[in-house]
Amino acid sequence: MLAGSLPDARYLLADKAYDADHWRAWLKHRRIQPVIPNKSNRNQPHPFDAKRYRHRNVIERMFGRLKDFRRIATRYDKNAVNFMAALCLAALICYWI
Repeated sequence: MLAGSLPDARYLLADKAYDADHWRAWLKHRRIQPVIPNKSNRNQPHPFDAKRYRHRNVIERMFGRLKDFRRIATRYDKNAVNFMAALCLAALICYWI
């Protein structure tokens, strides 16, 4: 799959580890709205959409479930096409069967 075939992102949901001014500026330059909670030591907090941020756990659980497969977690396949095939098989087993 080519990166050019993916739709443009409108939001980036991330955890507090990505709360940095240079990262937020890069996202703003690309016209992507960051949905990142503020670190506790931030002097000037940025607003973020808490309602949208709550949906991040669905993505986290999906990756956690896919990483139950050793082949996916350790990136056993070094070829991108083979890895994508293994990822599709793991998703098929997890979410369809």
